[in-house]
Parts: sequence; structure tokens; C-alpha cells
Amino acid sequence: MNWTELLHSEIEDTYRATEGLMNLVDDDKLDWAPESGVEWMSTRKLLRHLSDACGWCAANFVHDRWPQVMKGEAQDQPPTSVESVAEAKAELAKDKQRVLDAISAAGEEALASRMVQAPWEPVARPLGQQVLQMVNHLNLHKSQLFYYLKLQGKPVNTWTLYGLPQPPAE
Repeated sequence: MNWTELLHSEIEDTYRATEGLMNLVDDDKLDWAPESGVEWMSTRKLLRHLSDACGWCAANFVHDRWPQVMKGEAQDQPPTSVESVAEAKAELAKDKQRVLDAISAAGEEALASRMVQAPWEPVARPLGQQVLQMVNHLNLHKSQLFYYLKLQGKPVNTWTLYGLPQPPAE
């Protein structure tokens, strides 16, 4: 398995599961956030972050746009929240296409050998590894949404977390 195959497999699984969890969010709960602790994102902010946590970052790695982004010069910086679940799902679909396009633009050789550095980390890593880290970033926030839903009493379980069909009832 090469970087392209690995990334495509992880992307399909992660985006499918994320969309499935988004389907369980109610529009009237977009302002909900956990009551205990501090600095929780509202559900609307979490949905927005889910919809740009991978592809937007991967494209910045592939096209070497981080300097402009970090200085606030980039024209395509994402907004901070969504107005509806439908908007979040549409943006998630765009983000998935963005990461797939970035992988295609990079090509297997660059994914394996081009060293790139994230602005938040002093270590350069192969481009493919950085893109995989962005898929993992989406996965982590997908898990956050899973727990938001669980705290709201939604019927979520391991199957919904991984975007798998529910097993037959015994």
C-alpha cells in the first residue's frame, strides 16, 4: 500500500463516519456545549471545524500556503461557525474533495519524499504523513462530536463512531 492508497482509505472511512454523526445533530442544538469544564466549542463551531479540519489544512501543505494563512493574507480562511447541519454537511463534502484534490495534485512521489513543516510544529515530516495527521485531526474532532451527541442522549455507539452499519438485533 502506498501513501495515496492509505490516505484514500482513511479519508473514505473518516468522512463517512463524520457525516453519519452530523446526521444525528439537531439544528436546534447548534448552540449546545458541555456544561462542565471550560473552553468547549459550541456544536455549531465544532461542526464548522469538522468541515475544514482536514482538506483545508492538507491543501495548505500541498500548495505551501501556510505563510500567507498564518499572516492572515489568505483569501480562503474558513468562517468560525455554521448556521445549519445542512451547511456543515455541504462544507464537509467540499473539504473531502479538497483533500482528495490535494493528494492528486501532490502525487505519490511528493507524498513520500517532500518534507513539509506545520506552522505549529518545528519538525518537518513527509507530506504524506502531514496529510495523514490532518485526517487524524478530523478523526479526533469526530470523536468530540460523538461525545457531544452521547451527552445529549443520542443513540450513539461504537458502530456510529466508526460509520458502520448497526449489527442485526439478536
